[in-house]
Amino acid sequence: MTKEKKEAELKPAKSAKKTKTDKKDRQPARSPKKSDYSAIYDRLKSYSPEEALTILKKLSKAKFDASVEVHFRLGIDTKKGDQQVRGAVSLPHGTGKTIKVAAFVSSENEKAAKAAGADFVGGEELINEIKKTEKTDFQVAIAEPALMKNLALIAKILGTRGLMPSPKNDTVTTNPVKTIEELKKGKISFKNDDTGNVHTVIGKMSFDDQKLLENYQALLETVKKAKPSSSKGIFLKNISLSSSMSPGIKVALS
Repeated sequence: MTKEKKEAELKPAKSAKKTKTDKKDRQPARSPKKSDYSAIYDRLKSYSPEEALTILKKLSKAKFDASVEVHFRLGIDTKKGDQQVRGAVSLPHGTGKTIKVAAFVSSENEKAAKAAGADFVGGEELINEIKKTEKTDFQVAIAEPALMKNLALIAKILGTRGLMPSPKNDTVTTNPVKTIEELKKGKISFKNDDTGNVHTVIGKMSFDDQKLLENYQALLETVKKAKPSSSKGIFLKNISLSSSMSPGIKVALS
C-alpha cells in the first residue's frame, strides 16, 4: 500500500456539502392577519352610547354569547385613600350571568337566606370551613353587621379575592334576604383598580340594544355619584364599550 493511499484511508470522510435551504422553508411563519375595523368605525372618534352598541354588535364575531363591558378612566389619585371609588348598582336587566352568593348570617336567618337564593349560608361553621379549605366557590359574599367581627378569621382569604363584605357596596346588611334577592336579579359592585379605572359587565351580546343602554345609563349615573369630594378636576376622563373579544369603542362624555 502506498503512503498516499494509506493517509487517505486514515483521514475522516468529508461530510456531504450542505445545500441551501429552500427559500420557502426559510420564510418565517406569518402572523395572523389583523381584522380591519376601519370600515365599521373610527377608533379615534367618540360615539353616542346607542351608536357604540350598534358598532359593537357589528364587530362581534364570537361563537359564544360574549359579555358587554364598560370601562371608565377616572381622574382620581389612587394613592389617596379618600379618593377610592366603589359602589353598587342594580342593573334593570341584570348581567345575564348567574352568580353564587355566600351569606354569613345568624342561625335564625339561615332558612330565609337559603329561600332567597343564597348558595352558601352559615355563621361560625361556614367561616371555619372556609378557613380550613380556603375554598371560595362564590362571586359575592354578604354579611350581617354582627357577623363582621367573626369574619376576621378569614379576612385575608376573602380580602385578597375581592370578596370581603363592605358597607360601601351594600354587602354588609341588616336585611340579608333583600340583599340576596337584589344580587340574584343583577345588582353588581364596582371599584377602581390601581390605575384609576373601573371595569364591569353590563350584560350579554344577546341582549337587545335598549336593555344594554338602560343598564349602561344606570351604571353611569351611579359612577358619577360615587365621585370623591376630594377629587379635583375632570372625574370621568374616558369611557369605552367592548365585548369579551372586541376592541374598545369610545363613548362620548355627556
